[in-house]
Amino acid sequence: MRRAVLAEPGRGPRSAVDHEDAAGGRSMAASVVALSAWIDGHPANAVRDVEAQLWGRIAKIQEEAGEVVSALIGATGQNPRKGVTHGMDDVAKELLDVAVTALTAYEHVTGNRGTCQQALADHVEALVRRAGLTPPTSL
Repeated sequence: MRRAVLAEPGRGPRSAVDHEDAAGGRSMAASVVALSAWIDGHPANAVRDVEAQLWGRIAKIQEEAGEVVSALIGATGQNPRKGVTHGMDDVAKELLDVAVTALTAYEHVTGNRGTCQQALADHVEALVRRAGLTPPTSL
């Protein structure tokens, strides 16, 4: 059985990590790396082996996806005992939690190099091309 070679958390080039956005603040990629490194360095995670850390990161994405479903159930009143307990703004927030969790997992897998923002942009562009769409020049 072939085993995957996993990047060591926090290792590798960090060129994108120190980049600033146009307003002089921390870039989104740098913020995601900071979150990922914070998770990696937490005492409960720091003592785990690399594969256990990876499984934890991937499982967390699924946990967050479950929270989206819970919020949607609450927003649509699907539980007759509870009724409407959430709004669509809660669903939207939970969707963002899934996205951030996936991006921090991406950074973890790739060694916290700060490449998530460009990788995501490239991936979205590839999906747009595959769908035969012309990307807008601006919103």
